Amino acid sequence: MSDQHHEVTVRRAQLPDLEGLVASSGALFAEDAGTRDPSININWPLEAGPERFAAGIDDPSRLTLVAESGGQIVAHLTGAVAEATARQPVKVATLMSLYVRPAHRSGGLGVRLVEHFSAWAKEAGAELAEVTAYASNSQAIRFYERSGFTSQAVTLRTNL
Repeated sequence: MSDQHHEVTVRRAQLPDLEGLVASSGALFAEDAGTRDPSININWPLEAGPERFAAGIDDPSRLTLVAESGGQIVAHLTGAVAEATARQPVKVATLMSLYVRPAHRSGGLGVRLVEHFSAWAKEAGAELAEVTAYASNSQAIRFYERSGFTSQAVTLRTNL
């Protein structure tokens, strides 16, 4: 895929990517949770992101991908695999975070990231993959449905 005359490369994140990962995560929080969920600390990526991302880079049960174009991180994906338990006797891969900068959307980059996630999850022995999206984020829901995800549960909330 070409974008602004630069190839977009999808790869596993490395420690030098932390600043770009934090920026990408911060953009996701501002755009998604920041407009949909007042209970979320939208400063979390700046406060805890560097430590959290650094811990996940070498953890075999976690996946941190970046998409790079022209030396800049233009997208990221994070995921994790949880071992089977007595309650849920299958390994489950959770796509925890996906963000593509607006200038790089609609060109298949999100699909590429999800494909990498799915391949990694299968290789890790996961039998199921899951992702959570805000009910009001219809674009994200449609994207994940096109990627093969289907609704499984609905979370209902009330203010107290």
